Amino acid sequence: MIDWHQVFVPTTSIPEIILRGTFTYIMLFLILRFLLKRQTGVIGVADLLVIVLIADATQNAMASEYKSVTEGTVLVLTIVFWNFAIDWLGYHFPAFQRLTRPPPLPLIENGRMLRRNMQKEMITIEELTSQLRQQGVEHPSEVKKAFIEGDGSISIIRKDKEETGKKTGSVKEIV
Repeated sequence: MIDWHQVFVPTTSIPEIILRGTFTYIMLFLILRFLLKRQTGVIGVADLLVIVLIADATQNAMASEYKSVTEGTVLVLTIVFWNFAIDWLGYHFPAFQRLTRPPPLPLIENGRMLRRNMQKEMITIEELTSQLRQQGVEHPSEVKKAFIEGDGSISIIRKDKEETGKKTGSVKEIV
């Protein structure tokens, strides 16, 4: 027998669910943005594990052990709202965008690898040269500039002033 009352009637107040979802989303956003390092556009096993563990660790704080579908829906909508709101604010307010999206960091300048910046992002020479090869560049000396973008992708400008036309990782296309 289905208890329809338990399925649809919240046991926790809707404002509390929204508040819990808001605080948890903002806390996780700040942790992921400022404490965890960007990677080279690839999600590895360790990254996936961190995401799963964060989700599990924050579940009870965020959800207060809700039981109804209504509570779950409100919580999901709160998280989606904040994701959209932060993207919207970053798009409309450049000052806010600097907070939410890190600027590109140079990795190669005039054929010379910038080891300090590579170390800052924990990118090895092997990883960077692999990314160069994937974009049709045989040697760093062919590169005018290379950057790790805010989304973790690597963009390259060749010395012959042609962009490789390819970025690693996912990038929103400009329409």
